Amino acid sequence: MSERNAATGRAGVPEGLERALAAEVSLAARVRNLAVGLAGGVAAALVAVLWATEPQPLPVRTRIAFAGLIAVGLAWAAFATWTLTRKRPLYARDRVLAGRLALAAATATAGAGTVLAVIRGTPVEVLVTAVTGLALVAAAGLALRRARARHRELLRLRDALRQETP
Repeated sequence: MSERNAATGRAGVPEGLERALAAEVSLAARVRNLAVGLAGGVAAALVAVLWATEPQPLPVRTRIAFAGLIAVGLAWAAFATWTLTRKRPLYARDRVLAGRLALAAATATAGAGTVLAVIRGTPVEVLVTAVTGLALVAAAGLALRRARARHRELLRLRDALRQETP
């Protein structure tokens, strides 16, 4: 039997890695992913039902917007399904994927909103839309950057553990 060292947690697992992985597979993380999946799926379903029950054909721009909203909702539902079906630690790969989804959705929303504001709005509305869009893209980009840093950190801890283990 292996001896448990107080400084390393269980059987040679460094305490920092044990804490990090426990947070990755915690009940709170799984419930959060479940909520994201349900929100995405319900949003996609509601937009699809709204679109399907329209008595008259919708304008092309509205159909494109609805299709985009449905795609984003389904992407978040698929993301949550992927994270919830994994039985081993993801080493923050889920955060990186969520950051990519958020950045893609924010970029598409900012671009489409700005284009529509240019076509139909006043210069002030264009400016407000563009600045808001840039803020959303910047926030999503920051989330992706932090997720990648966390992923690299966990992989370094994992690799250090593998090197220390005989």
